[in-house]
Amino acid sequence: MPSYDFALILSRPLYEDELDPLFDRTNGAVTVSIISEPQHAERPGNASCSWTGRTLAVAIMEVVEHVEASAPGLHVLQVEADPLLTIRDIAERVGRSLDSVRHAITGARGAAGFPSSEMSTAGHRLWRWSKVAAYYGLDDPQLVEAKPTVQAINGWLALRDVVPDVAPAPEEITSALSLVIPHVA
Repeated sequence: MPSYDFALILSRPLYEDELDPLFDRTNGAVTVSIISEPQHAERPGNASCSWTGRTLAVAIMEVVEHVEASAPGLHVLQVEADPLLTIRDIAERVGRSLDSVRHAITGARGAAGFPSSEMSTAGHRLWRWSKVAAYYGLDDPQLVEAKPTVQAINGWLALRDVVPDVAPAPEEITSALSLVIPHVA
């Protein structure tokens, strides 16, 4: 089974005492933002992982269930399956050295037009994998599957928050996606 990288936007960060249940449910495979002070609970939280599943939809839904079951009152708001990468991550994914990627970023070597970083955090820049893959001419089948899957699951998450009584069960979403993804991806 393939392994999928994705991130979840949460209704709030987790408290430190909520980490053990999540760790137990996921064998430590999910990394989350945590807080120690209640006044910080108003901020959104995040979770990221690399999760094995039959499909991306199945992997996402399993992690959503684990995250929400591990912390009462916590809800997944959105999913993102086009990861942000460091220079080191890029080098590993494209099979090049760190220096080769740095030279591509600065324009010192290779084709012009390396994508701009999406964000900078703690002095480190992060790039969107889909843009980097396009720059290097790489076809990543997981990115092709990611776009429609993420759109559908984010729609389901929004519906579930607005009118939970009419939102289909997660299994119905994964089943429907398994039927259509081969035709739209």
